[in-house]
Amino acid sequence: MSALGGSFTLGGDLAVGRLGFGAMRITGPGIWGEPADPSAARRLLRRVVDAGVNLIDTADSYGPEVSENLIAEALHPYPDDLVIATKGGLERPGPGQWVPACRPERLKRCCEDSLRRLRLERIDLYQLHTVDPKVPLEDSIGALAELQEDGKIRHIGVSNVDGEQLARARGVAAIVSVQNRYSLSDRSSDEVLDECEREGLGFLPWFPLARGDLAKPGGRLDVVAKAHDATPAQVALAWLLHRSPVTLPIPGTGSIAHFEENLEAAELELSPEEWSTLAD
Repeated sequence: MSALGGSFTLGGDLAVGRLGFGAMRITGPGIWGEPADPSAARRLLRRVVDAGVNLIDTADSYGPEVSENLIAEALHPYPDDLVIATKGGLERPGPGQWVPACRPERLKRCCEDSLRRLRLERIDLYQLHTVDPKVPLEDSIGALAELQEDGKIRHIGVSNVDGEQLARARGVAAIVSVQNRYSLSDRSSDEVLDECEREGLGFLPWFPLARGDLAKPGGRLDVVAKAHDATPAQVALAWLLHRSPVTLPIPGTGSIAHFEENLEAAELELSPEEWSTLAD
């Protein structure tokens, strides 16, 4: 198992390295269609596993279907310790378009389709991709609980939820993780992350490399990065790993070189003063 950034146990039985890989960017522009070079995407996925990363996050809506297919083509049969997390609950009318669609019957169909594409009998972590305002959250989670009872899902996660929605989901089924937008420059999910830490739930921050004005020349992030001969993105990832022992960053890229750069963030050591400066 990867020791990159330390380790975390999802749901009490899935040991993962804390620095994972997000497989959204291996698709085409607008997260739509095939990538320009599918063979390069497959090489990247194999490099991810070879480097010791054992948590790959994807979704049926990435492509749609493209990301899951590439993962299976590149990595099946999977290493015993590889955890593939996928999601259902968003429709894709076109490039850059994301529409909530979390009806119970649709979620069950989406899960079955993901199982087929990923060539799995059971998905280790299946996440509700969003909360559909047209469908009671309890109904959506209830469908995932039924899939879990049928042995098609090992653990259930939620994504893009607030604290109240997380509590409602946990009232229906055992939730082991939350995936929300979160980064050094966007801490709107601080309360959700704190709740995850209290309850021992994994927290997968998406868009983890967002840096905003902090990375401008002379900004706090820029200053710290230059002091360590690192990139602002590396420092932003290191900050996420430091923020809480339950954070599981999943930076995504379509480039092996960029992936290697992200890996180096797990080894970055900053002083307490630097952590404090970035946290302000």
